[in-house]
Amino acid sequence: MVIWRWRVALLVCAVPLNAAAQPTQPAPHQDRYLTNTEPAFAAPPADGSAGAQQPSGPPATPRHTGVKAMLKGLVSDVGHLPSKENLAWAAAGGGMALAAHPFDDDVHDALVGNDTADAIFKPGQILGQFATLMTAASATYIIGRAKDEPRVSHVGMDLIRSIAISEGLTQSIKYTVRRERPDGSSKNSFPSGHAADTFAVATALERHLGWRFAGPAYALASYVAISRLPANRHWLSDAVFGSAVGVIAGRTVTSRESQESPFHVALIHGGAAIVYVRRPPS
Repeated sequence: MVIWRWRVALLVCAVPLNAAAQPTQPAPHQDRYLTNTEPAFAAPPADGSAGAQQPSGPPATPRHTGVKAMLKGLVSDVGHLPSKENLAWAAAGGGMALAAHPFDDDVHDALVGNDTADAIFKPGQILGQFATLMTAASATYIIGRAKDEPRVSHVGMDLIRSIAISEGLTQSIKYTVRRERPDGSSKNSFPSGHAADTFAVATALERHLGWRFAGPAYALASYVAISRLPANRHWLSDAVFGSAVGVIAGRTVTSRESQESPFHVALIHGGAAIVYVRRPPS
């Protein structure tokens, strides 16, 4: 018998700003959304000491956010999917799905047929649909273009691309694994598309808007992922791995822009560590 063991650690640390590198006077106001003059990380101190790496802020708005630029970016996203970072996230998601797998039947029996759970999570089945998410993302993009607001259209463009990449990954895995749904309706249960798409949206929002907006987005994504269980459409492990697929999609679309994501995954002995690095306010 092979026993799978996977440990997942969440490490939270605040990265202090190097005192020698801080300006004594605040810098003049600059539109940080329309420029990309700052490097992805702060340069090390001139004295050669080991300074802490610092993220540079929200993604800089590209000069063009038209349909042509979006399609070009989508092609580029597909080419950037194979990476060590995405491999680490896939390994972490796979490990958590393996850890959840022994509980699939127990969770299924507890939630399916439970009137309370069905009433609480029923809205999530609609909120997490591909049509619902793509409509919201497209509306954001169209409004931004119509009002000539590049920052808004940039958010909408990245949301559309994140959902598209998420769907491509999800459907490819579904028709490769061919896991039967708990209700027996088909063999495309693994992973959950609702979980993947909503986590892709939440990840893209986190990169653009920060945790003030992304926190609720991740909470909603978790709610949507769980909603597929009492609906008898997915197993717990389907939702867990689908969430990881969504994170991969959202990060792939936004990872090459100026903001360094605060989340990182590192493979460690016997498992994986999810590390969150926060820059303290100046």
